[in-house]
Amino acid sequence: MTLANFDNVTLYNGDSLAILSSLPSDSVDAVLTDPPYSSGGATLSAKQADPANKYQQTGTRRQYPPMLGDAKDQRSWTHWCMLWLAECWRVSREGAPLMVFTDWRQLPALTDAIQGAGWRWLGIVPWDKRSARPLVGRFRQQCEFVVYGSKGRLASSSRACLPGLYSYPVIAAQKVHLTSKPLPLMHNLLAITQPGGTVLDPFMGGGSTGVACRESGRGYIGIELSAEYFAISRDRITQTSEIN
Repeated sequence: MTLANFDNVTLYNGDSLAILSSLPSDSVDAVLTDPPYSSGGATLSAKQADPANKYQQTGTRRQYPPMLGDAKDQRSWTHWCMLWLAECWRVSREGAPLMVFTDWRQLPALTDAIQGAGWRWLGIVPWDKRSARPLVGRFRQQCEFVVYGSKGRLASSSRACLPGLYSYPVIAAQKVHLTSKPLPLMHNLLAITQPGGTVLDPFMGGGSTGVACRESGRGYIGIELSAEYFAISRDRITQTSEIN
């Protein structure tokens, strides 16, 4: 396990379940994360294909480091989610919000896993990506979803009335990860978390959550299995300063 610790940020390179089990109970104020979806492909062999082939359109030339942990079938993915979500519940303080990205295929399974792990399910926030593969005679699948909940009664962090959906395009030139999420979207989602609190992210990926936490003055604990993405995220987060 590799560890980076600076300012109010702690980054781990290793397996999320193993590292989460080592964190103290009742120690973080929110969980915001984007785990592997394991959703592309209709058969097991298709699911176990390279994510670069599953999640990119034919002819895409941009290459990213391999994305690990995306080859589970749905049943094992659901059980796995329940395990790490239960650890996140233990590590979170009472009232902490939980936000987890998913797509339409895994949405039902994730809502089951969240409730099975002890979280109170509060709703779904769609993210309109404004683009998707064209499907002749069918609706485009241009949304991903944030399933959100809380540990017990959600702690109040703001008097603002937040939107029920967000619309941001994926800008390819700004991506550092195959499934990067737009930074403004991450800032919007952090609005439900305590100002100055610590956010836990068991699947750090390209580090967008950590950058948004740094820019907004929040603490951040990030975990990433891939050594390549850990290095990318570490460098990206360390170069980020708070926005006044």
